[in-house]
Amino acid sequence: MDQLQMHMLEKVADLHSVPEGAYNIRDNGQLAGRNTTANIDIVSKSDKPGIDIIIKPGTKNESVHIPVIVSQSGLKDLVYNDFIIGDDADVTIVAGCGIHCGGAETSEHDGVHTFHIGKNAKVKYVEKHYGEGEGTGERILNPTTIIYMDENGYMEMETTQIKGVDSTIRDTRAELKDGATLIIKEKIMTHEKQYAETNFQVDLNGVGSTANVVSRSVAKGSSSQVFNSRICGNSECYGHTECDAILMDEGHVNAIPSLEANHLEASLIHEAAIGKIAGEQIIKLMTLGLTEQEAEEQIINGFLK
Repeated sequence: MDQLQMHMLEKVADLHSVPEGAYNIRDNGQLAGRNTTANIDIVSKSDKPGIDIIIKPGTKNESVHIPVIVSQSGLKDLVYNDFIIGDDADVTIVAGCGIHCGGAETSEHDGVHTFHIGKNAKVKYVEKHYGEGEGTGERILNPTTIIYMDENGYMEMETTQIKGVDSTIRDTRAELKDGATLIIKEKIMTHEKQYAETNFQVDLNGVGSTANVVSRSVAKGSSSQVFNSRICGNSECYGHTECDAILMDEGHVNAIPSLEANHLEASLIHEAAIGKIAGEQIIKLMTLGLTEQEAEEQIINGFLK
């Protein structure tokens, strides 16, 4: 792989070389590398772009990397990836997309990821989005995540977008059966005229199912963000959604948490907080020798950690 490809892989997947274990690397709409293991198979779809990632029941302590790189100006890439995680498996899945824009045309990657999580299976899913390049074309990323969780399944989903993406609409939908747990941690930072929209829809259908959806974001420049989070309690369950946002410059954030209780034993909570960085926080750090800009960066880094 060339220097640019390795640079982008480091940004979106923390990879410094081709990963060990199972992986599928997509570069400018084409397969750039693939490896499977005895327990994890990756198969190209025959009817549309994308792959099936099949993880055998009982698989433990394995990982699969599926990064995407877009460096061709004007390319609009779309993939459909399905994850079939067998019962009692315990795996880590690392995804993400990096767009390097070197021209004047818009570059876009849209991914539809569907998870089928088996009984008692445990999944950690990490997804990073990143944009860069000297070109004037827009960098657009629109991820869709659909999650079906069987009894006592567990999924922890960490999504991060902190630089270089001009426009994103992020849709996540989940359905949980008895005893299933879903934890979502989202981090977003926008600047200049960028736009980010997040839409969560979680249906707690099973007895004892649990969801905790937390979004932290920073809106700089004249950027705009929208946060929609809807949790439906359809049984004896627990759901919590939270949006915390920092405003800077002329940034704009619209937070719309929503709860729907359809069962007497559903326990649902929502929280939202939007505001600027407190002046006393900046002053305190400046007394320790930091400039005002350095103090702001420290506060933001801690907030998005």
